[in-house]
Amino acid sequence: MADPELVDVVVIGLGVGGEEVAGRLAEAGLTVVGVERELVGGECPYWGCVPSKMMIRAANAIAEARRVDGLAGTAEVRPDWAPVAKRIREEATDTWDDTVAVERFTGKGGRFVRGSARLDGPGRVRVGEQVFQARHGIVLGTGTRPSVPPVDGLAETPYWTNRQAIEVEELPESLLVLGGGAIGLELAQVFARFGVRVTVVEALDRVLAVEEPEASEVAAAALRADGVEIHTGVRAERVSHDGRGFTLRGADGAEFTAERLLVVTGRRAHLDGLGLDTVGVDAGRRYLAVDDRLHVTEGIWAVGDVTGEGAFTHVAMYQAGIVVADVLDHARRADGGADPSGTASATGGASGAVGASGTTGSGGSAGAVPRADYRALPRVTFTDPEVGAVGLTERQARERGVNVQVGLARVPSSARGWIHKAGNEGFVKLVADADQGVLIGATSVGPAGGEVLSGLVVAVHAAVPLARLRQMIYAYPTFHRAIEDALRNMS
Repeated sequence: MADPELVDVVVIGLGVGGEEVAGRLAEAGLTVVGVERELVGGECPYWGCVPSKMMIRAANAIAEARRVDGLAGTAEVRPDWAPVAKRIREEATDTWDDTVAVERFTGKGGRFVRGSARLDGPGRVRVGEQVFQARHGIVLGTGTRPSVPPVDGLAETPYWTNRQAIEVEELPESLLVLGGGAIGLELAQVFARFGVRVTVVEALDRVLAVEEPEASEVAAAALRADGVEIHTGVRAERVSHDGRGFTLRGADGAEFTAERLLVVTGRRAHLDGLGLDTVGVDAGRRYLAVDDRLHVTEGIWAVGDVTGEGAFTHVAMYQAGIVVADVLDHARRADGGADPSGTASATGGASGAVGASGTTGSGGSAGAVPRADYRALPRVTFTDPEVGAVGLTERQARERGVNVQVGLARVPSSARGWIHKAGNEGFVKLVADADQGVLIGATSVGPAGGEVLSGLVVAVHAAVPLARLRQMIYAYPTFHRAIEDALRNMS
């Protein structure tokens, strides 16, 4: 058995959050070992955010060209998937090669190990024959994998997950999408705009079920306008494949067929084989439970999708800042450099290592290690129109017993929406706590729904009084001016 090698920190999983933590701790002067079994950077740059948005950008260009008629003459569109696939290979993923990402990490002073890591007791990590003993802690950023439903026959078929959908070189003639969440709708719309016959099957009574009902209605109508068939309230009972195509049978007897089947019914944390039992942590959970400083247990932090706080790159980066600050603070104290004022910060690292920034963390004094706060967590579904949301939905707020006020304004009724004309579907919906006089949630759907959301995120995060929001000057004619209309319509 190999003698353990003493290092400061081991980061298991170099996805977006893990890479950020490992790189910044290495830059701060700690000896950091980063372990990754797949590609450094994780799901986002190779099979998620970046390539999927390239696909969406291309599909939206097709849709805009088709909107020329009636606005600016006539246009003829001939979709071609080849340049999209080429761009994903060459610009986004380097043909799924992470050499640049590895060098980015090692260039900051980190040590990279390729392989599957396993916890081996407190502070110990085993990667093959190598064993590391971490002086200051271990950070888990192992991400998630597709959660495939236990549908009879499905496991024996060559179904797609998001990875195969992103990597596809030649489009199928037809596609079944099992799951009507954000990923399912984004990819369904893309493929439909490139001429694929697409059918979405969703078990719940509406698509985008986590968002406001009005958002579900707009998104479903937009996809149907692109030729997508949407079937809600259909629970998949059996899937078969005959060598040429798929058949999906619903519990109600309905059958759907297509050349390919894309399964996007959620994700589950990568916890299997991680050795969590050796440190007293339950490995049977869907995600790792963490506190507001991302502690899993003594000496172990988690970051990113594995925490279950939203499978978003921006959440992973936000959490990474907290973990970096807390690890550096822990290291300084362990080395006898305790600082009661807490000069580690999410942006500046530790005093004496990277330099104190004097920022204020959630619930802390200036410079304190911040605590995670997800009240104003933004999320965007990049369909056309975009669906942006922050905070609580109206239903969530009412279920919590909040005295709710709601205001809604339709984008086509706004000046900019009327000007925009083709493709102007959408709305702004505000959810307020009437007793506190502040926004606690908002949804922005429209041609720039994700961008309009930014001001609403600030309002929710900073608890800006409704009276102050009503007194603001909203630029004319902009999409975000619909916020003022929604405030006026609040009741």
